[in-house]
Amino acid sequence: MSRILGIDPGSRITGFGIIERDGPRSVYVASGCIRVGGGEFTGRLKSIFEELREVVAVYRPRHVAIERVFMARNADSALKLGQARGAALCAVLMEGLTVSEYTPAEIKQAMVGNGRAGKAQVQHMVQALLKLPAPPQADAADALAVALCHVHTAHTLQHLTVAQALARRRR
Repeated sequence: MSRILGIDPGSRITGFGIIERDGPRSVYVASGCIRVGGGEFTGRLKSIFEELREVVAVYRPRHVAIERVFMARNADSALKLGQARGAALCAVLMEGLTVSEYTPAEIKQAMVGNGRAGKAQVQHMVQALLKLPAPPQADAADALAVALCHVHTAHTLQHLTVAQALARRRR
């Protein structure tokens, strides 16, 4: 069984979601939001770092998947998002975990089949795939979607590797 931590970084709310891969199934373990409020920005980064280290200590994931920064509407927002993402990355890298990165479009494509899907569609698919009684909060759902995207991508890459090996043997 493989445990995956998905992270949806944000400068005010960072979502996290943990799933386990049990054979062909993905099973929900936990999810939540690190809410750092509107205090001093460096203090918010410290909180993201510390709270994600605590999540790792409690749930012991083997893999981490994180959303890549995309260009926000303004440069200041993009910089803050990048710094929050950096704090999250440092927290998991200090634990020796490997990190895979996915763009928002890759995550939406893996979850809904459409790289331009809306948040409600992603929440619905996360709820359905993990058999949750209700849709998770938006940032937690996004983090679970990142983890599920990682599982689906890894599964596809594994199939491609096997197919390529078979093709080489046939030559």
